[in-house]
Amino acid sequence: MAVVGRPNVGKSTLVNALVGRKVTIVSDKPQTTRRDIRAVLSTDDYQAVFTDTPGFHKPRTLLGTRLNELVSEATQGVDVVVQVVDAQAGVGRGDAFVFERQVAKVAGAKLCAVNKLDAVRNHEEVPQLQAAGDLGPWDEIVPVSAKTGRGLGVLLDLVVASLPEGPAYYPADEDADQPLEVRLAEIVREKALAVTRQEVPHSIAVVVEELEVEDGLTKVRAYLIVERDSQKGIVIGKGGETLKTVGSRAREEIELVLGGKVFLDLRVKVLKEWQRDPKALQRLGF
Repeated sequence: MAVVGRPNVGKSTLVNALVGRKVTIVSDKPQTTRRDIRAVLSTDDYQAVFTDTPGFHKPRTLLGTRLNELVSEATQGVDVVVQVVDAQAGVGRGDAFVFERQVAKVAGAKLCAVNKLDAVRNHEEVPQLQAAGDLGPWDEIVPVSAKTGRGLGVLLDLVVASLPEGPAYYPADEDADQPLEVRLAEIVREKALAVTRQEVPHSIAVVVEELEVEDGLTKVRAYLIVERDSQKGIVIGKGGETLKTVGSRAREEIELVLGGKVFLDLRVKVLKEWQRDPKALQRLGF
């Protein structure tokens, strides 16, 4: 099942809420999700696999083009597609663009999740639900709030009812398909997104270069990649304070994920205009 939508409508928050744990990073910055991440929900009765996708948009860089290609690949042959729209920002042309380019071609069930209803007044709900209905022919439109949990049970029931019978694709104890290095890199990037501003968050990539366990201590060395020297200074911060904040917050979450003590070594590198460089994108896994 693919979860699609324009940037910043709450796809990752919704996926995390549906599976009941944090599988994909979230932030208030557009284009936070840069990979098609599969989150797995297994119960005694079913296994549902939710593919969280990057925000579908009109790209300005080669990275943006490749992220759009990930969305297209994620919707191929799925049994269910859920398009998430943002009731707070308003349903509009960007959502219609997503429906036309991604949802309309899906042969499986088409569901629309009208998200962030916790942030709108009651009298504003119906117009947003109507605007969502005008996007195209849906099997169901579901008002939800990924933040409060409203409507998530209904949405999940509709998803499960649309799934065909078949074998489980993942072991029951597996909750995501990300390699550990990628998962840890994403945690670091999430913390960096939270403390940087303006154009810097869009220019940050993270790569884990070293991961080893020695005497019960996990050592992680990761590089934050930026595009310009000025951005490097912002990420490091005065006296290194910004980088220390990123490292402290990331280490705390990584220790929860790994269940043990972690030594996290963060460094910052400049890779000029990496979002537009095919070789750089390949090196960074895009």
